[in-house]
Amino acid sequence: MEKFQRYYLSFLLLIVYTNTIAQVNCSAVEGENCKKACELYNWASDLQGFAESQEGFDKAIELCPDFSHAYMEKAVPYLKNGDFITWKILIDKAVALDPKMHLGYRGWTKFQFLRDYKGAIQDLEGLKKYYSGDLGRSQNGDYNLDVVRAMSYSALGQKEKAAGIIERLLATRGYVKGMFDHYQLGVTYFELGRYDKALENFEKQSKEYNFAENIYFKSKVSKIRNKDYLDLKMLALQTYDEGKTMKDVYTHYFNKVYRQQIEAL
Repeated sequence: MEKFQRYYLSFLLLIVYTNTIAQVNCSAVEGENCKKACELYNWASDLQGFAESQEGFDKAIELCPDFSHAYMEKAVPYLKNGDFITWKILIDKAVALDPKMHLGYRGWTKFQFLRDYKGAIQDLEGLKKYYSGDLGRSQNGDYNLDVVRAMSYSALGQKEKAAGIIERLLATRGYVKGMFDHYQLGVTYFELGRYDKALENFEKQSKEYNFAENIYFKSKVSKIRNKDYLDLKMLALQTYDEGKTMKDVYTHYFNKVYRQQIEAL
């Protein structure tokens, strides 16, 4: 329980971080028009999702065409509405103007929304040119971006490489775990047929934050080993029905499991 409370607090802080990251210190922006653009951007960011917000970003871009933040925030509603073509035009402009600031976001979005795993790897490895250590977090706060890079390799069939990336992260002093790190590592080992390592990580995950998908994979390991798995299967179904699953408002998680899959086990 204490571990879960620590995780809960960490993710509350990440939510605060996500809500404030859009704001820019306009006093550090050079040029009168660009300062005005920055102020417009900060105002419009607070209205994200409304027509006034998009109009504000447009005016900011008109005042200062090199202000990358305005392109990035203007792109967000197009992404959420599934207009990936317009989103790509805008986010590519933001990255071209300031790759250090926006490569991580674009890489995460390619992974989570577009399932463009090669593109995600290219962006996140490009980000390493600017950051030798921690790449930062995914936009939703769930993952370190290096875990996103690992999952992208896993999706492309490079499972050993994926496992190695996550293992090194977990062994790094001061590393702040994401919500699903051990689960994703466990699934990767499961797919490699390394069931001891898979179960080890599913057990670690269950002690930190448990959910239906994690229990489902524990039951799969038990079934493969010809052990009693039905209690775990029923617990996975119960946990699923309680709403303790991997869920996102806009898209589906990597290695998400659905009730039909649990029932079919």
